[in-house]
Amino acid sequence: MTSKEIRDLAPAEITTKLRETREALLQLRLRKNAGQVEKPHLLRTYRKDIARLLTALASKKTAKAKAA
Repeated sequence: MTSKEIRDLAPAEITTKLRETREALLQLRLRKNAGQVEKPHLLRTYRKDIARLLTALASKKTAKAKAA
């Protein structure tokens, strides 16, 4: 996901995407330990997506707090 796509999501959607991405990362790590990873570059991609989601969620929360 790109940062622009993430910024357009609602906070609830970001939380859902965050949960899904963390689960996918966990599954990929488990497969990596078993030696069955076909696309090891996805580990890095998922970690970066999680960071983007957390950043967007934090910025939305601070923007909401400033507006209130």
